[in-house]
Amino acid sequence: MNSSAARVLVVWLPDWPIIAARRNLELPVDQPLALIHKGVVFACSSDARASGVQRGLAVREAQLRCPQLLVVAYDPQTDARAFEPVVASLEELVPGVRILRPGLCAIRARGPARFYGGEERAASTIHEAMAKADIAARLGIADSVFGAERAALKTSDSAPVSIVEPGTTRQFLASAPISTLDDSTLVPVLRRLGLHSLGDFAALDQVAVGARFGEAGLRAHARASATDRLSGAEHTPEADFGADVAFEPALDRVDQIAFGVRTASESMIDRLAEGGLVCTALRITVTSESGERRERSWSHPHHFSAADVVDRVRWQLQGSGGAAAGPASPVERIELSPARVDASANHESGLWGTSLDERVHHALARLHSVLGHGAVSTPTLGGGRFLSERQVLVAWGDETPPSKRTLPWPGSIPPPAPATVFAEPRPADVRGSLGEPIDVDARGTTNSTPAWLSLDRSPALKISSWAGPWSVTQRWWDSETRRSAHRFQMIDSEGMAWLMILEDHEWAAEARYD
Repeated sequence: MNSSAARVLVVWLPDWPIIAARRNLELPVDQPLALIHKGVVFACSSDARASGVQRGLAVREAQLRCPQLLVVAYDPQTDARAFEPVVASLEELVPGVRILRPGLCAIRARGPARFYGGEERAASTIHEAMAKADIAARLGIADSVFGAERAALKTSDSAPVSIVEPGTTRQFLASAPISTLDDSTLVPVLRRLGLHSLGDFAALDQVAVGARFGEAGLRAHARASATDRLSGAEHTPEADFGADVAFEPALDRVDQIAFGVRTASESMIDRLAEGGLVCTALRITVTSESGERRERSWSHPHHFSAADVVDRVRWQLQGSGGAAAGPASPVERIELSPARVDASANHESGLWGTSLDERVHHALARLHSVLGHGAVSTPTLGGGRFLSERQVLVAWGDETPPSKRTLPWPGSIPPPAPATVFAEPRPADVRGSLGEPIDVDARGTTNSTPAWLSLDRSPALKISSWAGPWSVTQRWWDSETRRSAHRFQMIDSEGMAWLMILEDHEWAAEARYD
Protein backbone atom coordinates (compact mmCIF):
# COMPACT_ATOMS: atom_id res chain seq x y z
CA MET A 1 0.00 0.00 0.00
CA ASN A 2 1.21 3.49 -0.81
CA SER A 3 2.43 5.19 2.38
CA SER A 4 0.52 8.39 1.63
CA ALA A 5 -2.73 6.44 1.27
CA ALA A 6 -2.15 4.78 4.64
CA ARG A 7 -1.33 7.94 6.60
CA VAL A 8 -3.48 8.46 9.68
CA LEU A 9 -4.32 11.64 11.59
CA VAL A 10 -5.21 11.17 15.28
CA VAL A 11 -6.96 13.82 17.36
CA TRP A 12 -6.42 13.43 21.11
CA LEU A 13 -8.15 15.43 23.83
CA PRO A 14 -6.00 15.22 27.00
CA ASP A 15 -7.85 14.33 30.21
CA TRP A 16 -11.10 13.88 28.31
CA PRO A 17 -12.84 11.69 30.95
CA ILE A 18 -12.14 14.42 33.52
CA ILE A 19 -13.43 17.15 31.20
CA ALA A 20 -16.61 15.17 30.48
CA ALA A 21 -17.24 14.49 34.16
CA ARG A 22 -16.72 18.14 35.10
CA ARG A 23 -19.16 19.28 32.42
CA ASN A 24 -21.75 16.72 33.47
CA LEU A 25 -21.47 17.50 37.22
CA GLU A 26 -20.82 21.24 36.71
CA LEU A 27 -17.68 21.13 38.84
CA PRO A 28 -15.15 23.98 39.11
CA VAL A 29 -11.96 23.54 37.08
CA ASP A 30 -9.74 23.92 40.17
CA GLN A 31 -11.35 21.00 42.03
CA PRO A 32 -8.98 17.98 42.18
CA LEU A 33 -10.94 15.10 40.69
CA ALA A 34 -10.46 11.36 40.30
CA LEU A 35 -12.71 8.94 38.43
CA ILE A 36 -12.91 5.50 40.03
CA HIS A 37 -13.47 2.21 38.24
CA LYS A 38 -13.34 -1.17 40.02
CA GLY A 39 -11.94 0.37 43.18
CA VAL A 40 -8.93 2.10 41.60
CA VAL A 41 -8.26 5.43 39.90
CA PHE A 42 -9.26 5.31 36.22
CA ALA A 43 -8.42 8.96 35.45
CA CYS A 44 -7.41 12.01 37.47
CA SER A 45 -7.07 15.75 36.90
CA SER A 46 -3.73 17.53 36.49
CA ASP A 47 -3.90 19.12 39.97
CA ALA A 48 -4.57 15.66 41.44
CA ARG A 49 -1.54 14.29 39.60
CA ALA A 50 0.53 17.14 41.02
CA SER A 51 -0.33 15.79 44.48
CA GLY A 52 0.85 12.28 43.59
CA VAL A 53 -2.42 10.71 42.43
CA GLN A 54 -2.02 8.43 39.43
CA ARG A 55 -3.95 5.91 37.38
CA GLY A 56 -4.29 2.49 39.05
CA LEU A 57 -3.95 3.84 42.58
CA ALA A 58 -6.33 2.54 45.26
CA VAL A 59 -8.98 5.01 46.39
CA ARG A 60 -7.74 5.26 49.99
CA GLU A 61 -4.16 5.87 48.87
CA ALA A 62 -5.31 8.55 46.39
CA GLN A 63 -7.29 10.35 49.11
CA LEU A 64 -4.31 10.12 51.46
CA ARG A 65 -2.05 11.80 48.90
CA CYS A 66 -4.63 14.48 48.04
CA PRO A 67 -7.05 15.22 50.92
CA GLN A 68 -9.07 17.67 48.77
CA LEU A 69 -9.63 15.00 46.11
CA LEU A 70 -13.21 14.56 44.92
CA VAL A 71 -13.89 10.91 44.07
CA VAL A 72 -16.54 10.14 41.45
CA ALA A 73 -17.50 6.82 39.86
CA TYR A 74 -16.48 6.62 36.20
CA ASP A 75 -19.47 6.51 33.84
CA PRO A 76 -18.50 5.43 30.29
CA GLN A 77 -21.92 6.44 28.95
CA THR A 78 -21.45 10.02 30.12
CA ASP A 79 -17.97 9.95 28.63
CA ALA A 80 -19.27 8.83 25.23
CA ARG A 81 -22.28 11.17 25.16
CA ALA A 82 -20.16 14.22 25.93
CA PHE A 83 -17.78 13.31 23.09
CA GLU A 84 -20.50 13.25 20.41
CA PRO A 85 -20.68 17.08 19.97
CA VAL A 86 -16.90 17.17 19.59
CA VAL A 87 -17.03 14.56 16.82
CA ALA A 88 -19.86 16.49 15.15
CA SER A 89 -17.81 19.70 15.10
CA LEU A 90 -14.79 17.76 13.81
CA GLU A 91 -16.85 16.24 10.99
CA GLU A 92 -17.68 19.75 9.78
CA LEU A 93 -13.99 20.08 8.92
CA VAL A 94 -13.07 16.55 7.78
CA PRO A 95 -15.26 13.55 6.85
CA GLY A 96 -14.86 9.95 7.95
CA VAL A 97 -14.05 10.38 11.65
CA ARG A 98 -13.45 7.06 13.43
CA ILE A 99 -13.87 7.10 17.22
CA LEU A 100 -11.18 4.95 18.81
CA ARG A 101 -12.45 5.75 22.29
CA PRO A 102 -14.04 8.85 23.86
CA GLY A 103 -11.38 11.56 23.68
CA LEU A 104 -9.44 9.89 20.85
CA CYS A 105 -10.42 9.66 17.18
CA ALA A 106 -8.67 8.95 13.91
CA ILE A 107 -9.05 10.08 10.30
CA ARG A 108 -7.38 9.05 7.07
CA ALA A 109 -4.92 11.89 6.51
CA ARG A 110 -4.79 11.82 2.71
CA GLY A 111 -8.11 13.61 2.11
CA PRO A 112 -7.61 16.50 4.58
CA ALA A 113 -4.00 16.93 3.43
CA ARG A 114 -5.05 17.32 -0.22
CA PHE A 115 -7.96 19.62 0.65
CA TYR A 116 -6.06 21.95 3.01
CA GLY A 117 -2.74 21.86 1.13
CA GLY A 118 -0.59 19.50 3.18
CA GLU A 119 -0.60 17.50 6.40
CA GLU A 120 0.80 20.29 8.55
CA ARG A 121 -1.75 22.83 7.32
CA ALA A 122 -4.61 20.32 7.75
CA ALA A 123 -3.55 19.57 11.33
CA SER A 124 -3.16 23.28 12.13
CA THR A 125 -6.62 24.03 10.71
CA ILE A 126 -8.22 21.32 12.84
CA HIS A 127 -6.35 22.48 15.94
CA GLU A 128 -7.37 26.12 15.45
CA ALA A 129 -11.02 25.14 14.91
CA MET A 130 -10.99 23.02 18.07
CA ALA A 131 -9.40 25.88 20.02
CA LYS A 132 -12.12 28.30 18.87
CA ALA A 133 -14.68 25.82 20.23
CA ASP A 134 -12.80 25.88 23.57
CA ILE A 135 -11.48 22.33 23.06
CA ALA A 136 -7.81 21.66 23.80
CA ALA A 137 -6.74 19.18 21.14
CA ARG A 138 -3.42 17.51 20.30
CA LEU A 139 -2.78 15.96 16.90
CA GLY A 140 -0.42 13.34 15.53
CA ILE A 141 0.13 12.06 11.99
CA ALA A 142 1.99 8.87 11.09
CA ASP A 143 1.89 5.78 8.85
CA SER A 144 -0.18 3.75 11.34
CA VAL A 145 -2.95 4.30 13.88
CA PHE A 146 -0.73 3.39 16.84
CA GLY A 147 2.12 5.54 15.53
CA ALA A 148 -0.15 8.56 15.10
CA GLU A 149 -1.55 8.04 18.60
CA ARG A 150 1.97 7.90 20.09
CA ALA A 151 2.88 11.03 18.14
CA ALA A 152 -0.15 12.86 19.55
CA LEU A 153 0.72 11.74 23.09
CA LYS A 154 4.21 13.24 22.70
CA THR A 155 2.88 16.73 21.94
CA SER A 156 2.76 19.65 24.38
CA ASP A 157 0.81 22.89 24.85
CA SER A 158 3.50 24.81 22.97
CA ALA A 159 3.73 22.21 20.16
CA PRO A 160 0.26 20.63 19.82
CA VAL A 161 0.96 18.95 16.46
CA SER A 162 3.45 16.16 15.82
CA ILE A 163 4.04 14.73 12.34
CA VAL A 164 6.12 11.61 11.76
CA GLU A 165 7.66 11.67 8.29
CA PRO A 166 6.33 9.05 5.84
CA GLY A 167 8.22 5.76 6.02
CA THR A 168 9.80 6.48 9.43
CA THR A 169 7.01 5.45 11.82
CA ARG A 170 8.61 2.11 12.65
CA GLN A 171 11.86 3.85 13.60
CA PHE A 172 9.85 6.41 15.57
CA LEU A 173 8.27 3.63 17.64
CA ALA A 174 11.38 1.43 17.95
CA SER A 175 12.83 3.07 21.06
CA ALA A 176 9.56 3.09 23.02
CA PRO A 177 9.46 0.66 25.98
CA ILE A 178 7.52 -2.57 25.54
CA SER A 179 5.08 -1.39 28.23
CA THR A 180 3.76 1.07 25.63
CA LEU A 181 1.65 -1.80 24.28
CA ASP A 182 -0.46 -1.57 27.47
CA ASP A 183 -1.21 -5.31 27.57
CA SER A 184 -0.97 -6.70 31.10
CA THR A 185 -0.88 -10.29 29.83
CA LEU A 186 1.55 -10.00 26.93
CA VAL A 187 4.05 -7.39 28.19
CA PRO A 188 5.41 -9.44 31.18
CA VAL A 189 5.99 -12.44 28.88
CA LEU A 190 7.86 -10.31 26.34
CA ARG A 191 10.03 -8.86 29.10
CA ARG A 192 10.92 -12.35 30.32
CA LEU A 193 11.94 -13.18 26.75
CA GLY A 194 14.34 -10.23 26.77
CA LEU A 195 12.25 -7.92 24.57
CA HIS A 196 12.35 -4.50 26.24
CA SER A 197 11.43 -2.15 23.38
CA LEU A 198 8.94 -2.04 20.54
CA GLY A 199 11.84 -2.31 18.11
CA ASP A 200 12.91 -5.63 19.68
CA PHE A 201 9.39 -6.99 19.32
CA ALA A 202 8.91 -5.66 15.77
CA ALA A 203 12.10 -7.43 14.66
CA LEU A 204 10.52 -10.83 15.36
CA ASP A 205 9.03 -12.83 12.50
CA GLN A 206 5.27 -12.24 12.22
CA VAL A 207 4.50 -15.93 11.64
CA ALA A 208 6.49 -16.94 14.70
CA VAL A 209 4.70 -14.32 16.81
CA GLY A 210 1.32 -15.59 15.64
CA ALA A 211 2.26 -19.20 16.42
CA ARG A 212 3.46 -18.32 19.92
CA PHE A 213 1.05 -15.57 21.04
CA GLY A 214 -1.98 -15.96 18.80
CA GLU A 215 -4.27 -13.14 17.66
CA ALA A 216 -3.42 -10.83 20.56
CA GLY A 217 0.27 -11.16 19.75
CA LEU A 218 -0.31 -10.39 16.07
CA ARG A 219 -2.27 -7.23 16.92
CA ALA A 220 0.50 -6.08 19.25
CA HIS A 221 3.17 -6.93 16.66
CA ALA A 222 1.31 -4.88 14.03
CA ARG A 223 1.29 -1.88 16.38
CA ALA A 224 4.98 -2.26 17.18
CA SER A 225 5.97 -2.61 13.52
CA ALA A 226 3.69 0.27 12.35
CA THR A 227 1.59 -1.99 10.12
CA ASP A 228 -1.76 -1.54 11.89
CA ARG A 229 -4.21 0.22 9.61
CA LEU A 230 -7.36 2.24 10.05
CA SER A 231 -10.39 0.29 8.90
CA GLY A 232 -13.48 1.96 7.46
CA ALA A 233 -14.11 5.23 9.29
CA GLU A 234 -17.67 5.08 10.52
CA HIS A 235 -20.06 7.56 12.02
CA THR A 236 -23.70 7.70 13.07
CA PRO A 237 -26.04 8.45 10.17
CA GLU A 238 -28.79 11.03 10.14
CA ALA A 239 -32.29 9.77 10.94
CA ASP A 240 -33.77 10.75 7.54
CA PHE A 241 -31.92 7.93 5.79
CA GLY A 242 -34.43 5.41 7.17
CA ALA A 243 -37.55 4.13 5.39
CA ASP A 244 -40.97 3.02 6.64
CA VAL A 245 -43.42 0.79 4.79
CA ALA A 246 -47.04 0.44 5.97
CA PHE A 247 -49.31 -2.35 4.75
CA GLU A 248 -53.08 -1.84 4.52
CA PRO A 249 -54.46 -4.41 4.97
CA ALA A 250 -51.77 -6.22 6.98
CA LEU A 251 -49.93 -9.00 5.10
CA ASP A 252 -49.08 -12.48 6.31
CA ARG A 253 -47.10 -13.83 3.34
CA VAL A 254 -43.34 -13.34 3.32
CA ASP A 255 -43.09 -12.95 -0.46
CA GLN A 256 -45.73 -10.19 -0.50
CA ILE A 257 -44.02 -8.31 2.33
CA ALA A 258 -40.60 -8.66 0.68
CA PHE A 259 -42.00 -7.31 -2.59
CA GLY A 260 -43.57 -4.40 -0.69
CA VAL A 261 -40.30 -3.26 0.90
CA ARG A 262 -38.23 -3.50 -2.30
CA THR A 263 -39.01 0.04 -3.51
CA ALA A 264 -38.36 1.53 -0.05
CA SER A 265 -35.05 -0.38 0.15
CA GLU A 266 -33.91 0.95 -3.22
CA SER A 267 -34.87 4.48 -2.19
CA MET A 268 -32.92 4.23 1.08
CA ILE A 269 -29.79 2.89 -0.62
CA ASP A 270 -30.02 5.58 -3.34
CA ARG A 271 -30.31 8.38 -0.75
CA LEU A 272 -27.26 7.03 1.07
CA ALA A 273 -25.35 6.88 -2.23
CA GLU A 274 -26.23 10.51 -2.97
CA GLY A 275 -24.61 11.41 0.35
CA GLY A 276 -21.48 9.40 -0.50
CA LEU A 277 -22.33 6.70 2.03
CA VAL A 278 -23.04 2.98 2.21
CA CYS A 279 -24.88 1.05 4.92
CA THR A 280 -22.79 -1.53 6.81
CA ALA A 281 -25.28 -2.29 9.59
CA LEU A 282 -29.08 -2.22 9.38
CA ARG A 283 -31.86 -2.18 11.98
CA ILE A 284 -35.19 -3.71 10.98
CA THR A 285 -38.33 -3.27 13.10
CA VAL A 286 -41.39 -5.37 12.32
CA THR A 287 -44.77 -4.33 13.77
CA SER A 288 -47.55 -6.92 13.59
CA GLU A 289 -51.30 -6.44 13.52
CA SER A 290 -51.45 -7.51 17.19
CA GLY A 291 -49.19 -4.58 18.16
CA GLU A 292 -46.08 -6.71 18.76
CA ARG A 293 -42.79 -5.11 17.70
CA ARG A 294 -39.74 -7.16 16.82
CA GLU A 295 -36.45 -5.38 16.24
CA ARG A 296 -33.16 -6.83 15.06
CA SER A 297 -29.82 -5.46 13.87
CA TRP A 298 -28.06 -6.99 10.87
CA SER A 299 -24.45 -6.53 9.80
CA HIS A 300 -22.88 -6.98 6.38
CA PRO A 301 -19.31 -8.06 5.53
CA HIS A 302 -19.11 -5.22 2.96
CA HIS A 303 -22.22 -3.06 2.53
CA PHE A 304 -25.93 -3.54 1.89
CA SER A 305 -27.53 -3.40 -1.52
CA ALA A 306 -31.30 -3.08 -1.94
CA ALA A 307 -31.51 -6.84 -2.57
CA ASP A 308 -29.55 -7.51 0.63
CA VAL A 309 -32.02 -5.40 2.60
CA VAL A 310 -34.97 -7.35 1.18
CA ASP A 311 -33.21 -10.62 2.06
CA ARG A 312 -32.73 -9.49 5.68
CA VAL A 313 -36.43 -8.56 5.94
CA ARG A 314 -37.37 -11.99 4.63
CA TRP A 315 -34.99 -13.79 7.01
CA GLN A 316 -36.26 -11.83 9.98
CA LEU A 317 -39.86 -12.74 9.12
CA GLN A 318 -38.97 -16.41 8.65
CA GLY A 319 -37.06 -16.57 11.94
CA SER A 320 -35.53 -19.99 12.58
CA GLY A 321 -38.36 -21.84 10.80
CA GLY A 322 -36.61 -22.07 7.43
CA ALA A 323 -37.61 -20.90 3.98
CA ALA A 324 -41.24 -22.08 4.31
CA ALA A 325 -41.91 -20.27 7.60
CA GLY A 326 -43.66 -16.94 8.00
CA PRO A 327 -44.72 -14.34 10.58
CA ALA A 328 -46.83 -15.42 13.55
CA SER A 329 -49.42 -12.72 12.81
CA PRO A 330 -50.04 -10.35 9.85
CA VAL A 331 -47.50 -7.53 9.48
CA GLU A 332 -48.71 -3.97 9.18
CA ARG A 333 -45.43 -2.01 9.26
CA ILE A 334 -41.73 -2.45 8.43
CA GLU A 335 -39.16 0.15 9.54
CA LEU A 336 -35.67 0.20 7.98
CA SER A 337 -32.94 2.24 9.63
CA PRO A 338 -29.17 2.32 8.88
CA ALA A 339 -27.49 1.55 12.20
CA ARG A 340 -23.98 2.19 10.85
CA VAL A 341 -22.73 3.76 7.64
CA ASP A 342 -19.36 4.28 6.01
CA ALA A 343 -17.92 6.47 3.28
CA SER A 344 -18.54 4.84 -0.09
CA ALA A 345 -14.94 5.62 -1.12
CA ASN A 346 -13.81 2.90 1.29
CA HIS A 347 -15.84 0.28 -0.58
CA GLU A 348 -15.03 1.00 -4.23
CA SER A 349 -14.19 -1.91 -6.54
CA GLY A 350 -10.55 -2.53 -7.36
CA LEU A 351 -8.88 -1.10 -10.45
CA TRP A 352 -8.91 -4.45 -12.21
CA GLY A 353 -12.47 -5.40 -11.29
CA THR A 354 -13.96 -7.53 -8.56
CA SER A 355 -11.48 -9.03 -6.10
CA LEU A 356 -11.47 -12.67 -5.00
CA ASP A 357 -13.00 -11.93 -1.58
CA GLU A 358 -15.87 -10.04 -3.26
CA ARG A 359 -16.60 -13.02 -5.51
CA VAL A 360 -16.65 -15.24 -2.42
CA HIS A 361 -18.97 -12.74 -0.77
CA HIS A 362 -21.41 -12.83 -3.69
CA ALA A 363 -21.37 -16.64 -3.75
CA LEU A 364 -22.10 -16.83 -0.02
CA ALA A 365 -24.81 -14.19 -0.33
CA ARG A 366 -26.52 -16.23 -3.04
CA LEU A 367 -26.22 -19.43 -0.99
CA HIS A 368 -27.53 -17.65 2.10
CA SER A 369 -30.45 -16.23 0.12
CA VAL A 370 -31.48 -19.69 -1.14
CA LEU A 371 -31.00 -21.65 2.09
CA GLY A 372 -32.09 -18.99 4.56
CA HIS A 373 -30.48 -17.19 7.48
CA GLY A 374 -28.14 -19.33 9.55
CA ALA A 375 -27.38 -21.84 6.80
CA VAL A 376 -23.91 -20.33 6.28
CA SER A 377 -21.77 -19.61 9.33
CA THR A 378 -18.33 -18.22 10.07
CA PRO A 379 -16.22 -19.30 13.04
CA THR A 380 -15.09 -16.90 15.72
CA LEU A 381 -13.20 -17.28 18.97
CA GLY A 382 -15.27 -17.11 22.16
CA GLY A 383 -14.65 -17.57 25.85
CA GLY A 384 -14.68 -20.73 27.95
CA ARG A 385 -12.57 -23.18 29.89
CA PHE A 386 -12.80 -25.99 27.34
CA LEU A 387 -11.70 -25.67 23.73
CA SER A 388 -15.06 -26.83 22.40
CA GLU A 389 -16.72 -23.91 24.22
CA ARG A 390 -14.40 -21.40 22.54
CA GLN A 391 -15.52 -22.35 19.02
CA VAL A 392 -18.48 -20.09 18.22
CA LEU A 393 -20.30 -20.13 14.88
CA VAL A 394 -21.92 -16.86 13.79
CA ALA A 395 -24.46 -16.69 10.97
CA TRP A 396 -22.70 -15.25 7.92
CA GLY A 397 -23.20 -11.49 7.74
CA ASP A 398 -24.26 -11.13 11.38
CA GLU A 399 -22.28 -8.95 13.74
CA THR A 400 -19.93 -10.96 15.92
CA PRO A 401 -21.29 -10.99 19.49
CA PRO A 402 -19.17 -9.43 22.24
CA SER A 403 -16.37 -11.83 23.02
CA LYS A 404 -15.88 -13.23 26.51
CA ARG A 405 -12.42 -14.58 25.71
CA THR A 406 -10.69 -11.77 27.63
CA LEU A 407 -12.32 -12.83 30.91
CA PRO A 408 -10.11 -14.69 33.42
CA TRP A 409 -11.65 -18.18 32.94
CA PRO A 410 -9.85 -19.86 35.88
CA GLY A 411 -8.95 -23.43 35.01
CA SER A 412 -8.41 -22.77 31.31
CA ILE A 413 -5.20 -23.96 29.71
CA PRO A 414 -2.29 -21.49 29.61
CA PRO A 415 -1.25 -19.96 26.25
CA PRO A 416 -0.27 -20.67 23.55
CA ALA A 417 -3.44 -22.40 22.40
CA PRO A 418 -3.06 -25.60 20.33
CA ALA A 419 -3.26 -25.19 16.56
CA THR A 420 -5.38 -28.29 15.84
CA VAL A 421 -8.52 -28.94 17.86
CA PHE A 422 -10.26 -32.24 17.16
CA ALA A 423 -13.98 -32.13 16.39
CA GLU A 424 -14.32 -35.18 18.62
CA PRO A 425 -11.64 -35.98 21.23
CA ARG A 426 -9.50 -38.94 20.16
CA PRO A 427 -9.61 -41.89 22.61
CA ALA A 428 -6.30 -42.38 24.36
CA ASP A 429 -4.58 -44.39 27.06
CA VAL A 430 -1.94 -43.02 29.44
CA ARG A 431 0.04 -45.35 31.67
CA GLY A 432 2.91 -45.24 34.09
CA SER A 433 6.32 -46.88 33.76
CA LEU A 434 4.97 -50.17 35.19
CA GLY A 435 1.93 -50.18 32.91
CA GLU A 436 -0.49 -48.92 35.55
CA PRO A 437 -3.34 -46.62 34.35
CA ILE A 438 -2.78 -42.98 35.28
CA ASP A 439 -5.55 -41.32 37.26
CA VAL A 440 -6.02 -38.16 39.31
CA ASP A 441 -7.36 -38.15 42.87
CA ALA A 442 -9.67 -35.64 44.56
CA ARG A 443 -6.68 -33.48 45.52
CA GLY A 444 -5.61 -33.12 41.88
CA THR A 445 -2.57 -35.39 42.23
CA THR A 446 -1.61 -38.15 39.79
CA ASN A 447 -1.21 -41.69 41.18
CA SER A 448 2.02 -42.12 39.21
CA THR A 449 4.26 -40.39 36.67
CA PRO A 450 2.87 -40.59 33.09
CA ALA A 451 5.31 -42.60 30.97
CA TRP A 452 3.45 -44.09 28.00
CA LEU A 453 0.87 -42.60 25.61
CA SER A 454 -1.32 -44.42 23.11
CA LEU A 455 -3.85 -42.80 20.75
CA ASP A 456 -6.64 -44.63 18.94
CA ARG A 457 -5.30 -48.02 20.13
CA SER A 458 -1.99 -47.40 18.31
CA PRO A 459 1.32 -48.66 19.73
CA ALA A 460 2.29 -46.74 22.86
CA LEU A 461 4.92 -44.00 22.62
CA LYS A 462 7.14 -42.94 25.48
CA ILE A 463 6.26 -39.59 27.08
CA SER A 464 9.35 -37.38 27.05
CA SER A 465 7.81 -34.42 28.87
CA TRP A 466 4.50 -33.50 30.48
CA ALA A 467 2.83 -30.77 32.53
CA GLY A 468 -0.38 -30.64 34.56
CA PRO A 469 -2.91 -31.42 35.68
CA TRP A 470 -5.08 -28.33 35.22
CA SER A 471 -8.28 -29.31 36.95
CA VAL A 472 -11.64 -27.80 36.00
CA THR A 473 -14.95 -28.17 37.81
CA GLN A 474 -17.72 -26.00 36.40
CA ARG A 475 -21.46 -25.75 37.02
CA TRP A 476 -21.20 -28.16 39.94
CA TRP A 477 -24.68 -27.08 41.05
CA ASP A 478 -26.34 -28.22 37.79
CA SER A 479 -26.72 -31.99 37.45
CA GLU A 480 -27.25 -31.78 33.68
CA THR A 481 -24.44 -29.43 32.60
CA ARG A 482 -21.82 -29.83 35.34
CA ARG A 483 -18.43 -31.00 34.19
CA SER A 484 -15.21 -32.04 35.93
CA ALA A 485 -11.99 -32.84 34.09
CA HIS A 486 -8.20 -32.72 34.32
CA ARG A 487 -5.99 -31.63 31.44
CA PHE A 488 -2.35 -32.31 30.69
CA GLN A 489 0.18 -31.20 28.10
CA MET A 490 2.32 -34.11 26.90
CA ILE A 491 5.13 -34.54 24.37
CA ASP A 492 5.72 -38.03 22.97
CA SER A 493 8.99 -39.57 21.85
CA GLU A 494 8.36 -38.44 18.25
CA GLY A 495 8.30 -34.79 19.35
CA MET A 496 4.54 -34.29 18.93
CA ALA A 497 2.81 -32.23 21.63
CA TRP A 498 -0.72 -33.09 22.76
CA LEU A 499 -3.39 -31.58 24.96
CA MET A 500 -4.82 -34.51 26.91
CA ILE A 501 -8.00 -34.57 28.98
CA LEU A 502 -8.98 -37.01 31.73
CA GLU A 503 -12.71 -37.02 32.34
CA ASP A 504 -14.70 -39.68 34.21
CA HIS A 505 -11.44 -41.71 34.45
CA GLU A 506 -11.24 -41.88 30.63
CA TRP A 507 -8.34 -40.38 28.64
CA ALA A 508 -8.68 -38.54 25.32
CA ALA A 509 -6.61 -36.21 23.13
CA GLU A 510 -8.43 -32.88 22.93
CA ALA A 511 -5.98 -31.08 20.62
CA ARG A 512 -2.52 -31.13 19.07
CA TYR A 513 0.22 -28.48 19.17
CA ASP A 514 1.49 -28.32 15.56
